[in-house]
Amino acid sequence: MNTAWIIVSLVTGAVLGTLYFGGLWITVRRLAVTQHPALLTLVSFVVRAAVVLLGFYFVMGGRWERLVACLAGFLLARTLFIRRLRDVEQDSGVPMLADSTKRTTG
Repeated sequence: MNTAWIIVSLVTGAVLGTLYFGGLWITVRRLAVTQHPALLTLVSFVVRAAVVLLGFYFVMGGRWERLVACLAGFLLARTLFIRRLRDVEQDSGVPMLADSTKRTTG
């Protein structure tokens, strides 16, 4: 297996992950202001999933090694995205992640 293809697959997976999770973040931010949140959620998921699945399919090219590298890049993007959001949350003091949205009643 050519090392260059593995690197390209890893980078492509990271780009796909960034698109997927960035799109998810944008969708979640718009849910509060849209008139049709269920429709927005459904359309967003279908578009994001289709882009990622097609990207995986084309990158794979029939080689499982490329698929694994692409998936690793995708998961790396997810990890970096979560870490970045935690940093933004800590800097701003505004809860942004699910585990920080617990509300207390007083």
